[in-house]
Amino acid sequence: MFICKLELKKMSKFNEIRPYYDSEVNGVLKASLQHPIMKAMMGFTFPDMDESVWQEQLSRTHSIRDFQINFVYKSIQKVLENTSEGFTTSGFENLEPNTSYLFISNHRDIILDTSLLNVSLHDHGMVMTASAIGDNLVQKDFLFKLSKLNRNFLVKRGVSPRELLQSSKLLSEYILQMLSKENRSVWVAQREGRTKDGNDATHPGVLKMIAMANNTDSVTDYFKNLKVVPVSISYEYDPTDALKMPQLLAQSNDQTYIKEKNEDFINLISGITGQKKRIHLHVAKPLNEELDAIAALESNPNKQIQNIAQVLDDAILQNYKLWPTNYIAYDILHKTERFKTEYTVQEKQLFIRRLELRIDMDNAEMQNGILAMYANPVVNKLKYSHVSQ
Repeated sequence: MFICKLELKKMSKFNEIRPYYDSEVNGVLKASLQHPIMKAMMGFTFPDMDESVWQEQLSRTHSIRDFQINFVYKSIQKVLENTSEGFTTSGFENLEPNTSYLFISNHRDIILDTSLLNVSLHDHGMVMTASAIGDNLVQKDFLFKLSKLNRNFLVKRGVSPRELLQSSKLLSEYILQMLSKENRSVWVAQREGRTKDGNDATHPGVLKMIAMANNTDSVTDYFKNLKVVPVSISYEYDPTDALKMPQLLAQSNDQTYIKEKNEDFINLISGITGQKKRIHLHVAKPLNEELDAIAALESNPNKQIQNIAQVLDDAILQNYKLWPTNYIAYDILHKTERFKTEYTVQEKQLFIRRLELRIDMDNAEMQNGILAMYANPVVNKLKYSHVSQ
């Protein structure tokens, strides 16, 4: 009894950030049956199903896993069917079933990045993730509930330095709890917020946060025990490309960017409903040999963190699948035909037409900004020995 109470007390400290327990799921779902967003989501997912049928099925759902498999999984499949020309994956042969991993991923879309990973994990019979999400993205009450139903845990944004330190420690402990005690995989982005300029780079601060729960003498051994897997996801078309431009332009002019009201929500919806063409997700092998090499070469913990960030970047960038849109943007931006064999004349015309419909192409700064967004993955791959798809 004492041990049970102790464990409950340990878990209760995560109440502010954790997903729902399975015991809470049914009550939340029943209370959400009439919510307009739930109705829209179910209507989209099951267009030929009578409302009473899916409501009855939700009313009989008592776990996050059942909600994800029977509803969220099917919603994502519908999104892919309506807004993409195919979703492919690679690298899952590198992972073991019934094993938890810490997936550290480049981050392009608020909802789809982690959802597509979970779809792939489920398809391969592997452990799905608890996924980090910024609390700024779930300010609306229903989105907050939906995120907890989808096994998201909250990352606090916009807090004081003292609160950030406490929040980071709690996050680190929660990630360790999921991975080591509950055999639950975890997804985190390699940096705070989505990559908006096409330059995917791991922020060492994310790794420092993860390592806060380390009570061993070795940073590299700690990350080895977490079984870190780099993830690369790429979209042929970024459905939120034009929406990212105001912030990028402000940053390029050293101006403070202030988000519009509901901007995060608009980005969230646009990412789901916008056209993406093809999508590819690659999972690399867990970082084992790389971490051993870092430990052998460097003993300073801070430098080890920097080296781990570099190893993650190397894996993510080298396994990032380039699309014709990336090569087209590179050639237009750099006024070259270097990669003309990687795309057709029609693909180039369609890409240019798409940009013309989304931004003011007479604005040179805006044109260069959106081209760079698509071209930078090519630039980053050129830093390695070869450029491949």
